[in-house]
Amino acid sequence: MNLRHPVTKKDAKRFLPILTEKDMFSNLIWMFVLLCSSVADENSIRDADIFPSSSEIERGSSLKLSCVLRKNYMPPRNASHIIWKLNDKLIAPENYNIVNKTVSNITIHNFTYSTAYVECLMKYSDKEIPLVHTEVKSGFRPDMPENISCIYFYDVNLTCTWNAGRETSLTTNYTLYRKLMSSPDLVRSCLTITESCSFFYPDNDYSNDFCFQVEAKNVLGASLTECVPIPLQKIEKFAPPEIISVKKIPGIKQSLAVTWKMPEKIIPLKHIICQVQYRNLYSNFTEFVNVSLNSKKNIGSCNLTGLWDSTDYSVAIRCVNNESAFWSGWSGEKSGSTEENAPSGKVDLWRVIESSRSSRNRSVHLMWKPLKSFPPSGRILGYKIQYFPENKAAHKRTNNSTEQKMTLLLNEEAHIISVTAYNSAGESPEAILRIPSSDEKSSQMIEKVVTSTTNEEVVVQWITSEPETTKYVVEWYEELEMDPFGRSWQYVSNSTKWKNNKKNFKPYICYNILVYPLYGSNVAAPSYTQIYAEEKKPSEGPVADTGILGKNEVTVKWNEISKAKRNGFITNYTIFYKPEDGKELNETVNSDVLQYRLKSLQANTQYTVQIMASNKAGGTIGEPKTFKTLKLDKEDIFFIAIPVEISILCLIGLWITCVLKKHTFKKVCWPDIPNPEESLAVEWPLPSSVNNSFLKRMSSQTKTVDFEEINVLEYCFPEESQEGSLLINYENHVSECTGINTKGIINRHEKILHNEENEAAKSFSPSMPYIITDQFTRSQMHSALIPGKEVQPIEVASDLCGSQQNPIKNEENDDEEVLRLEDFSEKTLFNPYLKNSVKTREFLVSESLPEPSIQSGALPPFQPNVLAQSYITVDMFRLAKGQ
Repeated sequence: MNLRHPVTKKDAKRFLPILTEKDMFSNLIWMFVLLCSSVADENSIRDADIFPSSSEIERGSSLKLSCVLRKNYMPPRNASHIIWKLNDKLIAPENYNIVNKTVSNITIHNFTYSTAYVECLMKYSDKEIPLVHTEVKSGFRPDMPENISCIYFYDVNLTCTWNAGRETSLTTNYTLYRKLMSSPDLVRSCLTITESCSFFYPDNDYSNDFCFQVEAKNVLGASLTECVPIPLQKIEKFAPPEIISVKKIPGIKQSLAVTWKMPEKIIPLKHIICQVQYRNLYSNFTEFVNVSLNSKKNIGSCNLTGLWDSTDYSVAIRCVNNESAFWSGWSGEKSGSTEENAPSGKVDLWRVIESSRSSRNRSVHLMWKPLKSFPPSGRILGYKIQYFPENKAAHKRTNNSTEQKMTLLLNEEAHIISVTAYNSAGESPEAILRIPSSDEKSSQMIEKVVTSTTNEEVVVQWITSEPETTKYVVEWYEELEMDPFGRSWQYVSNSTKWKNNKKNFKPYICYNILVYPLYGSNVAAPSYTQIYAEEKKPSEGPVADTGILGKNEVTVKWNEISKAKRNGFITNYTIFYKPEDGKELNETVNSDVLQYRLKSLQANTQYTVQIMASNKAGGTIGEPKTFKTLKLDKEDIFFIAIPVEISILCLIGLWITCVLKKHTFKKVCWPDIPNPEESLAVEWPLPSSVNNSFLKRMSSQTKTVDFEEINVLEYCFPEESQEGSLLINYENHVSECTGINTKGIINRHEKILHNEENEAAKSFSPSMPYIITDQFTRSQMHSALIPGKEVQPIEVASDLCGSQQNPIKNEENDDEEVLRLEDFSEKTLFNPYLKNSVKTREFLVSESLPEPSIQSGALPPFQPNVLAQSYITVDMFRLAKGQ
């Protein structure tokens, strides 16, 4: 019965009569199955079938498939409407072959896909209706397996491996055959799809008469190798041994005893070789020792010698049958340590001497590190520090420490310090340093230290003045490091050059580097330098400040950047300054300059200034600062102030001089001219012919003539109109007023005072009357009496009689008491002028008169047109007498 077609009720009734009662129950079950099958078949009805339904072909060959339509497929569709697709790509119609209305074949030549999907579709009314599809694989026939090898684990398993050759891309099965050569029919096989197969206990019997072959098979074909004979004792491999102990050998230095246990499943009666591997933990070098054993012994042991003192060793062991090609695996590692020896090398000892507040005590910070000897002698348990004054060895003190530093408080004396390291086996040699006394001066042996950097290293070189010195200490630490124990140091021997990896220096940090020469246990004076292992531009720029401002210049100041933010050595500073709405200018100065005077600036202009600090890596600009230049500078103010001050001082001096010499200046500039009209020495003649219209007109023009403080000589002479009485009275009055003794009186017509004539002339008061004649007299009168617009006050300073001066004012009687000028043709007038400034008078005798009996002093010739000329002539007396 075709289960793909449904079973109808009519068919079921047709089969029922032939069934027996005995088979009734089973038939009912069978019918139930048929009904279920028909129902399932109705739900899975397909419109077509494809043959073969699943294909595996050899790669590169032709693929042939058929698509068969079912009978219940309704016309008008038939095989001519079938199309084919390969991996969703339409196959060309020329590859189609229409067998009949229900069958369509397809042929694909040189099929190279490892896996592909071929689909059969029905094209109808421009639609593609999927009918059925299948998966096609391509591959190769299996190659002959090669290189069969087996490993035999006694009483565990027998595993063989081989090389299958190229990949077939198809499912390939492998069968391993083990044959007993003495009985070829006794064959055992092992099936696998990989390149390895195992026979497990109890199917892995021990025998040296086995051969092995492998068969490879897939849908395209099969291949079988020849049977290869392999003795099991040559392929035996057993489990790794187990190390029991790794111990020191008492009393024997540099050795270890190793004990191990062999595995139980080993082919009996075979000779065993074990290999002991050991290495110390300070190096990667590994050494081996071979040890022979009998398989009957399940315990092995050996001694390792020639090892390092107090060194940990790691040990591992493997073993092999001496006929086998396979070693066992390595056992687990186990460690052991050799016995210690006393340290063989001195520690590297260094010190930092720090002055204390007390002049008698100082702190000495000791630092040391164990010498990196190779191999090491043992594990250091501690350090012993001994110290004593240089000249007092009996005062030795001892301290112990487990750390690699210690601080000692020493007095001002020189001390000897030694440090030794010790372990369980003994002590190391002493490392000795001498601490100089407080007042001791160390010699300077190093002339110059130079530092440089490369991509990987920091390099320090120095020049020494003592070539016999062969040992130095290089000390380095961060510039801001305050802890003495934060310093690093290293001994240098037989070289004046030191290198260190850059990784030991922090970037952008300044380091102090000191080089100390050593001679014996003494330390000479160090040489100092600084270095940056790596630089970058400063973290911040300097802050500018302005100092003294001027009209065309200003002083710019700034402070150094803090050391933590320099990030390198400052090489220079650049001052950027810019006027408002102007072009920026700059000036560059050295790193040791912290102020700079900017010149040639514009007066009364606002500027912005900034400072940039630069190092090798670049520069950083600080905050801007603004300032404004002055309109005037000190020099301008100085040149303006000096003339003003000089002028003021001159005016003050002139004022003081005028105040102190007021009377002198007054007499020189404004001399007192006596008014003849008001003179009491003689009566002024007033002829009627004198015309005073001129004076009246003058008085009317000036309106007021102010003769304040005009002092007139007090009346000393008797009022006589005769000329004889004038002279007599004059001489008498001179004698009375001056108190001068005269020897005699001269005749009033011809004689004048003879004895002491100079004294008489000197005794004349500045108010002595003048007698002027001739036309010059008239011109002098005119010039003296004609006033300006204002009349200056005139003061008569002296009085012949010693009486008080009486001021006479002419304000009220100006018009009545003005002198009346008279036109003298050839007559003479008596003019009693008084000259205050003249203190010496001499009498002159006219040439027309007879020579007087007294001697007269000679006067210089008369100078015309000179105001207030002081003189008295004899002619005046004579003319007055005639009058």
